This record gives sequence, C-alpha cells and structure tokens, in this order.
Amino acid sequence: MNLIADIPVLTKKDIRKLSLDDLKAWLVEQGEKAFRAKQVYEWIWKHSAQSFEEMNNVSLALREKLDQHFAINAVQVATKQISNDGTIKSAFKLYDNNIVEGVLIPHEERKTACVSSQVGCSLTCKFCATGYMDRVRNLDAAEIYDQVVRINQQSLEQYGQPLSNIVYMGMGEPMLNYANVMKSIERITAHDGLGMAARRITVSTAGIAKMIKKMADDGVKANLALSLHAANDEKRNQIMPINETNSLEALTDALKHFHQVTGRKVTYEYIVFQNFNDTLEDAEELYRFSKVIPCKINLIEYNPIENADYKNTDEERWQNFIYYLADRGVQVNVRRSRGKDIDAACGQLAVKEKQPA
Repeated sequence: MNLIADIPVLTKKDIRKLSLDDLKAWLVEQGEKAFRAKQVYEWIWKHSAQSFEEMNNVSLALREKLDQHFAINAVQVATKQISNDGTIKSAFKLYDNNIVEGVLIPHEERKTACVSSQVGCSLTCKFCATGYMDRVRNLDAAEIYDQVVRINQQSLEQYGQPLSNIVYMGMGEPMLNYANVMKSIERITAHDGLGMAARRITVSTAGIAKMIKKMADDGVKANLALSLHAANDEKRNQIMPINETNSLEALTDALKHFHQVTGRKVTYEYIVFQNFNDTLEDAEELYRFSKVIPCKINLIEYNPIENADYKNTDEERWQNFIYYLADRGVQVNVRRSRGKDIDAACGQLAVKEKQPA
C-alpha cells in the first residue's frame, strides 16, 4: 500500500477540538437547543463515539448536520501483538496514516496503559528505539485519549479488568507536546470523559526543566517521572543529548520547585547498563541525587534495540546496585522487562515501516 497516496484530504474539523462552550455556541447558531451540546460532548468523549451515527439520543437531522460540518478522527488499531507474558502492543493508525505504538502491561494487581504523545521523537536518546526515528508531528489530545480507550477495551476483553494506571512513556517526549498532553489528561480524568483519578496517571520526561516547573505551576495533578539513567552530567550527556541544555543542576532546581509547589514525590527511572552506569560509584551518585527531594527510584532492565550496543548489566552488579540504595533507605522498585519478545518493552517502541511524508 502506498501510504502517501492514501493520506485523506481533510476538509472537516475534528469535533473534539471544540470545547463544550464552543460546541454549545455552534449549535445555538444552527438553531439547536443549547442542551444538545452536552449530549454530543458526552458521546464524543465519555462514550468514545467513532461516528455521529452512533448518537442514538440525538435527532437524525442534527446527526446529519454534525456529519456535514465535522469529523471524528478516531484512532484505529492497525495491528496487535500479544507477548508470551500477556503484554499487548498495538500499532495505532492515525487519520493521516501515521502510526504510533501503545502497550497494555498486565500485572495481577494492576493493568497499565503506556501511551505515545508524538509520532517519532526529536530527543535522540541513544538507548531508545524511538530516538532513532524522526519526529513527524505531535499527537492531538483526542489521539492520545483514543489510545487509552482502545487499550482499556483490550484490557477488558483480555483480562476482564479496566485500566488502573496510565503512563505517558511511549513514543515521543510529552513535555514537548505539553498542551495536548495536558488536555488529554483533563479529558481522561473528567467526569464526562473516562473519569480516571489523576493519581493513577504518570507523565514521564527526559528532562525539560522549564516544563517541569510549568506542570507544577499549572496545578496538574498527575504524577511526574524523570528518565534519569545517569546521575552525573558527563555520562548523561553521552546517552541523552537533552542534558546538554537541561543539566542536572537545572533539573535539580526544577524538581525542587515541583516538590515545593505540589508536595508530591517524583519517580526517577534508571536503566542499569553494563559497564556504563552500574558501579557502586554510580549508585552513590544516584543516592546523592535522590536526596534532592522525596522520590522513589525505578531500576529498569535494559531492552536491546537494533541501533545501539548497550547491554543489560549482569545479575551480581544488578543486585549490588539495588542493595546499595536500599541499605541507605532509598525506595527502590525493580522493573523487569515485559513484552520484550514483541519489542514492546521499555525503550523498544519504534514503527518499522516508513511514515508517510
């Protein structure tokens, strides 16, 4: 299939770009009752309608009028893979034929959706498959929301349980698509949206200091995670070029501000690479960084990708690293790989086929 030739020519605006007030004003202009706006709004968000035809408590005449003026650019599941451990990876097709990936990570006590915020990524982290893709565009809020809806449907179908958690840890840097990410969180947590608690949502960033401060100042109730992976600038610069403009000193200042404003702990994500950041000296640097504000640390297995030569550390160093931190009172969680056999694990998300121009 020629993806470029198949890109639809859009002439109608996605109705989900309208606020409730905007929709109400438009309907009144069309001679409709204002209360119809709430009905339509609940259909497009709470009920995740993919067409106006589904809106069975809205008159046929109004449905036809909506269809004439607007579209619902619903995200579709293009392909789905199920790992040996039950993890489900989906390739989501967007209205312009671009593809992003999302993952359902099942645990006995929780079901987590990992969602993407951009098509590709501009940050070029050396250990992450998405970092080797070009950034094509930001996702809009509805496209992020739709990923959650589709993954929740998969969780219900496969495990008989709804999602318990959402992590913005898929393709892209959420803080570089801040407005749409925050709008998606607002819709996910709204009573006329999915109604999830904000404390169940985590936004992960590679470290955009000014946006960490903004997230705090904006009163966002979701949790914050920092992809740290090295607690000194020299090493972090090597694997995460964003550190050259957002140093650990700048991040320390931003994290202190975040905690002062919100009072919440931050999660530090730390992949333990063999012969790079896995010594007790590295553990000591991480321990010192953990004293900046109250935090917890997720130690993560490295998942190999085609473009990088990094390896997971050996078990002895892994255990020594864990014990070093735990013995000093640091809250440490160990994150073993899930979905590695279908390239769904941390750092492995990347669309193999070429994106449309």
